[in-house]
Order: sequence, then structure tokens, then C-alpha cells
Amino acid sequence: MDKYNAKNERIKRRFFIYMKEAQRQSEASVDNAAGAINKFETTMGFRDFKSFNEQQAISFKRQLAREMSPSTGKPLSKATLNSTLAHLKRFFFWLADQEGYRGKVKYTDADYFNLSEKEARIATAKRPRPVPTLEQLHHALDRMPADTVLQRRDRAVLAFSMLTGARDSATASIKLKHIDLARGSVFQDARDVKTKFSKTFTTCFFPVGGNALAILTEWVTYLRSERLWGEEAPLFPSTQMKPGEDGLFHAADIKPEHWSDAGPIRTIFKAAFRGAELPYFNPHSVRNTLVRLGEARCKNAEEFKAWSQNLGHEAVLTTLTSYGTVSHERQLEIFQRLNNSPGPEALHEPTLLAVVKALKESGVIPNMG
Repeated sequence: MDKYNAKNERIKRRFFIYMKEAQRQSEASVDNAAGAINKFETTMGFRDFKSFNEQQAISFKRQLAREMSPSTGKPLSKATLNSTLAHLKRFFFWLADQEGYRGKVKYTDADYFNLSEKEARIATAKRPRPVPTLEQLHHALDRMPADTVLQRRDRAVLAFSMLTGARDSATASIKLKHIDLARGSVFQDARDVKTKFSKTFTTCFFPVGGNALAILTEWVTYLRSERLWGEEAPLFPSTQMKPGEDGLFHAADIKPEHWSDAGPIRTIFKAAFRGAELPYFNPHSVRNTLVRLGEARCKNAEEFKAWSQNLGHEAVLTTLTSYGTVSHERQLEIFQRLNNSPGPEALHEPTLLAVVKALKESGVIPNMG
């Protein structure tokens, strides 16, 4: 059986260029789309896309629903199905407007890649994810050893995450020059730092208390004053391996080079929570912790807007909808307070009014005047 179709390869290449250059999609997104399209081609025996019809889409959906995940041995999740089909829907919708395919592929053909409404709701449902409390983060930080330079680096990684909420990819690429201890801030410059959507912004250290700031300050001072590293050096350098007496290589020191990816940061988090006898929380979960802290600490809309910007969010709604899910415990506390509230005057709290205004302006809720 053929493993590719030359005509399909040429039009796919044009689509991938369109995704990257016109839609500004990342390499990862392009790769995901390529994988979905290849899966469809494989199932359809690499037929020419010009022969596409709705029955192929229906048949592919049925076969995809029967496919087993290689990692779990169970049927593919609804989220995976939805993601794969969404890539194919976008591709065939685009294909319908391309020369040589007009009339052979119709825009409405792409709709056959939709899941049922019930399946789509399951696929897109937001489920609660584990979020560490601030107390758990401090406990893990305080339990981390600091006898060696590698241990002090690892401890500083967790402290930095707590103070800034930086994503792990950004943390791995931060340089010494981006840290301003005097002003208590870090400049996430997209020219150097791998920020989401390549955004550039300044993050002030969040008021998390405990030893986090002292630990980070000690680490930065060590690199600048004792190691005498320049400002272009990484804040969190990679590990230098050296041969030991047993003839094997061992982690022995740090070297002024960045990690190639964020994998070591996730390893540090796993070790930190394991050492504190706590369940594992990934680096991104710290951002959720900081959002909950902001909800408790901010007294008005302006303060919460600043808190949101500090996380790199241009709009408050991003913080509220993506990170601001109220925990079940907090939900219970709020409703206990509301049930004991003397009357409707609590609805005039300025933060709530600002949130309602933002929702109206974004079209999430209708503006009734």
C-alpha cells in the first residue's frame, strides 16, 4: 500500500505554510495538524483529497472512536477525538477554496468532522485540576535541601515560580539581566524569554510571604557575586556532569548554559513535592494558586487588573475564565456568607460591578442598558 500521495503532499505543504505565515500558528500546532491529516490519509488509503466526500469523514470518525490509546490501552478520549477532528475540519474548509479543489470539496463537507453535541460537551468540559495551596508550596520549599549548589538552584526554581508565576518554558530561559531585585521584578523579554505568544511584560514579585524572596535573592547574589557570572548568563543554569571515582559521570556543578527545554523544571517540582510528602503539582498549577491568592487579596477592580497583568494576561477575563474557577471549598464559604448576608447591598461591591461591566463589553452577557 502507498504511504503517501504526491498531490496530497503538495497541497498539504501549502496548508502548513498558510497556518504558519497567515494564521501565525506555532510549529507545534502545525505538527499536530500534520499528524491529524496523516491519520486520515492512512485510514483512507492515501486517496487524492479531490475524491473526498462526507462518507469518508463519517467512516473516519467511526474508526477513530474505536482506536485505542497506546499509552492507556483505552479508547481515545473525547478531547483527543475533538482535537483531531478540529484539525481536519479546518483543513478541508480551507481546501474547498483552493484552485483545483473548488466544486470537488465543499465548505459544508468540513462539518461532517464535527462530534455530536453530547460528545463535544464532554470533550470541552472544564474539570477541576489539582491546585496547591500557598501553605503546601511553602512547606515543599522549606523542606527542600540546600547543601549543594545544585540543591540551592533547585530550591530557587520553586521560589521563583511562587514569586512570579512564570511558565516553565519562561523560567528555563530567564537570564540574570532580567531580574531586578531592587524593584522586586522580572522583565519577561520575548526576545530572550520563551513567553506564551511571545509577549513581553514585567512581573512584580507576588506577595507570597515566607522564605521565597530570601531564597531567590540569595541565589541571584551567589551567581553575580561569587560565580561572577555576567548578566547574559542563565538564572537557572544547567547541570555540569563530571566523572567520579567509579568512572561514571555524575551531576557535580552548574554551567552557564540554559536548559534546552523545561523538562528539568518539572523534575525539580516532582522531587520537591515528593520530599515534602505531598502529591505532585506541576509548575503551571502555581499560576492557579496565585490567581486564588489575588481573588482573596485584591480589594477592588484596579488591584485585580494589576494582578492579572502581572501574570501576563492582557484582559482580566483571561484570568477569570481560564484560571479563576472557584474551588468547591471556597464556593461553600461564599454561599454561607451570602446566606447570612443582610440584603442585596452586597451586590454593589466595586470588583463585582467591574467584572459585570467587562463581561458586557466582551459580549459574554448581553448589555441591557
